[in-house]
Amino acid sequence: MSEEKDIIEHETELLQALAAQAPAEDFSVSRGEPLADETPLSSKDELIEALRTVCDPEIMINIYDLGLVYDIRQNLDGNVEVDMTLTAPTCPVAGILPEQAAEALSSLSGVGVAKVNVVWEPAWTPDRLSDEAKAMLEMF
Repeated sequence: MSEEKDIIEHETELLQALAAQAPAEDFSVSRGEPLADETPLSSKDELIEALRTVCDPEIMINIYDLGLVYDIRQNLDGNVEVDMTLTAPTCPVAGILPEQAAEALSSLSGVGVAKVNVVWEPAWTPDRLSDEAKAMLEMF
């Protein structure tokens, strides 16, 4: 009976610790400058290709094919806003990947300010992986 009580106490402590953890907060990173008038805007394909240059350094798969990019919006003045997530709130590259994504987008001649929002809802799942990413992960 004592062993069972110890297990229950341990599980209760774990649940309390998990409940006490604050959920990860959304944050944003912006790079770039407003475009000059009459500058041709980058296409959606160009935006996607720029995001594909940003790779998770642990597995060397780009953030787009990993399914980390949820939405890409571009307004008429060339500013781009991306909603993305990370595989986990404790991801060791949490600060790096969004910065690299904003840099990659803002380096395009047809993009003004690139804002990357890191969001945690909906949570990332492996279902979001592209077929190419799934094939690459099977090689590891």
